[in-house]
Amino acid sequence: MEFLDIFFNADVARRSFPILMRGLLNTVLLGGAAIVFGGFLGVLFCLLRLYGPKPLRLLAVLYIDMLRAIPVLVVLILVYYALPFAGIVFSSFVAATIALSMVLGAYTAEVVRAGIEAVPKGQFEACEALGLRFVTAMHLVILPQAFRMMIPPLASYSVSIMKDTSLASVVAMNDMLKQATDAQALFASPTPLLLAALIYVALLWPMVRLTGRLERRFSRGVAR
Repeated sequence: MEFLDIFFNADVARRSFPILMRGLLNTVLLGGAAIVFGGFLGVLFCLLRLYGPKPLRLLAVLYIDMLRAIPVLVVLILVYYALPFAGIVFSSFVAATIALSMVLGAYTAEVVRAGIEAVPKGQFEACEALGLRFVTAMHLVILPQAFRMMIPPLASYSVSIMKDTSLASVVAMNDMLKQATDAQALFASPTPLLLAALIYVALLWPMVRLTGRLERRFSRGVAR
């Protein structure tokens, strides 16, 4: 009983739950924005790396390699704390969105590149034979086929970026982890942190299961 009173006090959990819910909304918004913008950046830099002129290809390679090598926390600190010295100031939410999107974009670019390169060359030749423009061929022929192979890693990175939203507390964003930390100090109990961990599991576990279902579904589609 003493263990439960310390680590999962029912009264503290009840009083801190509304506080964590406010942070959960920010966490979901941040994760969703990072996934959308990171996906767009990933496709853009992948296409630049594969089909752009040489200077842009080199720039894309540099971006992808650097962002994959630098820890997310460092990128977040640079965007929020370093850019103001250059006169560029972002709110904590915007800074976190930019940082997470940049990192996810780098990983997404590599996943998209691998997916495109896995498409049989005959598909590219068929598009050329039909006189399809590059954008049309990518949109209607190449990317839909590549997407089937990209689903598992992309879904995995999406789950990871949702977990990395907890780093936004470093820039004073009121995400769920920061709210849990504040509630811990307010109630002098570790219960809010444990409750936040359970909420993260409840949020991310369905995403993990959905990833598995999508992988099996698209694998059957490829087999046909």
